[in-house]
Amino acid sequence: MNYFNKYRILLYFIVPMLVVVFFKNISSGPDIQTIKVSNNKQQDVNAKFTDIVNYNFDVKPILSDKCYTCHGPDDKARQADLRLDFVNGISDFLNNDTNHSIIDLNNPQSSEIIKRIYSNDKGYFMPPPESNLKLSVNEKEILKKWIEQGAKWDSHWSYNKPEYPKPPETSHSAWINNEIDNFISKKFDQKGLIPSEPASKEILLRRVFFDIIGLPPSIEQIDSFLEDNSEDSYEKVVDRLLSSESYGERMASIWMDLSRYGDSHGYQDDTERVMWPWRDWVIHAYNKNLSYDKFMKWQIAGDMIPNATKEQILASGFNRNHKITQEGGVIDEEYRVEYVADRTITTSKIMMGLTLECARCHTHKYDPITHDEFFSFYSFFNNIDEKGQIPYGVTAPKPNMTVKKEDTENDLSFVKLPDSLDNVTLMVMKESDKLRKTYVLNRGRYDSPTNEVKPNTPEIVLPFDDTKYSKNRLGLSQWFFDPENPLTSRVVVNRIWQQFFGVGIVSTPDDFGSQGSKPFNPELLDWLAYTYQNHDKWDTKKFIKRIVMSSTYRQSSKINYDNQKIDADNTYLANYPRQKLTAEMIRDNALASSGMLVNKIGGPSVKPMQPEGLWNEVIGGGGGSLAFYVPDSGENLFRRSLYTFWKRTVPPPSMMIFDAPTRDDCVVVRQKTSTPLQSLALMNDPQYLMAAEHLSNKIFEKKLSQTEKIIKLYRTITSRSPNNFEINRLKDYIKDFQQTNNTDERDAFISLTQLIYNLDETTQKS
Repeated sequence: MNYFNKYRILLYFIVPMLVVVFFKNISSGPDIQTIKVSNNKQQDVNAKFTDIVNYNFDVKPILSDKCYTCHGPDDKARQADLRLDFVNGISDFLNNDTNHSIIDLNNPQSSEIIKRIYSNDKGYFMPPPESNLKLSVNEKEILKKWIEQGAKWDSHWSYNKPEYPKPPETSHSAWINNEIDNFISKKFDQKGLIPSEPASKEILLRRVFFDIIGLPPSIEQIDSFLEDNSEDSYEKVVDRLLSSESYGERMASIWMDLSRYGDSHGYQDDTERVMWPWRDWVIHAYNKNLSYDKFMKWQIAGDMIPNATKEQILASGFNRNHKITQEGGVIDEEYRVEYVADRTITTSKIMMGLTLECARCHTHKYDPITHDEFFSFYSFFNNIDEKGQIPYGVTAPKPNMTVKKEDTENDLSFVKLPDSLDNVTLMVMKESDKLRKTYVLNRGRYDSPTNEVKPNTPEIVLPFDDTKYSKNRLGLSQWFFDPENPLTSRVVVNRIWQQFFGVGIVSTPDDFGSQGSKPFNPELLDWLAYTYQNHDKWDTKKFIKRIVMSSTYRQSSKINYDNQKIDADNTYLANYPRQKLTAEMIRDNALASSGMLVNKIGGPSVKPMQPEGLWNEVIGGGGGSLAFYVPDSGENLFRRSLYTFWKRTVPPPSMMIFDAPTRDDCVVVRQKTSTPLQSLALMNDPQYLMAAEHLSNKIFEKKLSQTEKIIKLYRTITSRSPNNFEINRLKDYIKDFQQTNNTDERDAFISLTQLIYNLDETTQKS
């Protein structure tokens, strides 16, 4: 604990800055909707007009961005009684005047759209000046050419069921390793790009280790891979990683963001809750490779499966991860409605990738989802016997289940119950015996019920067939995996792709609707979706292996400047995209490479080192067991970051600095920042200082030359051998540090270790 006193001033400096910058970014950062529109603009500006204009990928983004606000799905916002979001609308007449066709296929130039977008009359042209929307020259040309080509209309691309596209032939046949490469290299041909050289074996190994298990390779593992010259050397590594228990921890770390997992209730005093046995199940489910359909069905409705096992009931805890209030004086029904809405929004975001929440207060302004449909979907989750306000100090409000010691020796062996506990109780789902009616809430307000609705799904996605599925959560979970459902497979394969390439094929993984980004390679997305669902049978490990075995994944991240001129953002993946490690990986890398990591699966959350007094300032006079932050001792200080105790009102500062979300809500993609605070954390957080000192002393005490020590140190931290130039620069650093600080070589070596932990390369995946 001496580290707290030694570095207290620096840590007190970092944490206040973190709070200010974090909340400033939230309040003043770019609006996500603006970012989506900007992405579509850029793609439209780059559009080429030599080919047939595609409604979904060329035309609809323009209409959605510039027209739907006044001429879209929302009845209350619609102007001139004109809709441009469905085929009957674009074939109609303005104000029912047969002299003014919205689109005139016999005489395209007479189409009202063309006349208005090219007009100079401020009282006539569209979009109107007061909308602050403006069509670019290219956007006007796209609309004009589309009408001239017959104005072919189609429903939004993501609502069409994925079909199996045949992998295309390309000029890069020698480069192709599997079907993914066919689709990627076809884009190379179309854009004039060339693939990058393969990544070096050291860099590829580091990349795949972090991607599959979230930890770095050891020097012994690196050397073994370098010495194995067999054709399947890389595949053997991939298979070992996928069979490692650390794989489940890596995948569970991603799922914690999606499931908004926390160890506290999240409101006011933010007292403790117990949900870690559910997290143990998630790790277990990934490690035993539970198929994705079962993985989700059990979480959505495991408690409703006929003769449900204890494991299936426990899995349903997913839908109880939302925040819950214990504050006195709150209106019970108001908060209960918030819990149901949270389950509704979280499930729709994960399973459909739609902004369903936009229809909570009114019909969606951009997508064909009505206000009533939101509450019809909401009704699936509205029959739980729960309270809006729970008694103070309750860690697992009803409905709940108790896991006993004998359960962990039988059905629930994956729950790592400590010896000090005989049982543990956590929240799960359970339907009320009396069916609760659901009403559309005017403006989404709990106290403004209007008409009654029954459980149902958005018609545009797939009508809910109640002859096949019961109108409850179990039926809903089955509906998601109906062979005709167009979204489930697309949305999940896009998220998995994002895990490995940093950005999904659809760069807005939480929005596959009209305002979301277009897939950069729609044929690849559909091939992956179809294959995962129909060929792999939702086998996630098999799917991941296909990705990491592709030549696309195994490319170098070095930039080809000819490629960069064509594709500055590397959208089409002519090189592997550079990516920062996640907050968890950065800390775990320091612990693992230094030899301090306690690699133990599961169990209650732990409290590693944090700044003294971390929780004091935000507790409103209560807080129970969480009134003060008391770090653990012994091995719990050095467990994987997945197990770090997560108090929602004060998440771990170091994790927040490196872009971890608060876990208040479902987060599908983390923000990506690079700030001075991150370097300050690496240089001053006691955890990193201890790791640097521990590793430095281990290497320094070996009977090696200075050069050999530097090489070993560099390889241990970065997984790569330094070149001669780098070695000499590191030697110079040691010499300069000794002279400047009048100290011995051991202290200089510790400082060098801190420096290498702070290198950009160390915090990057590739």
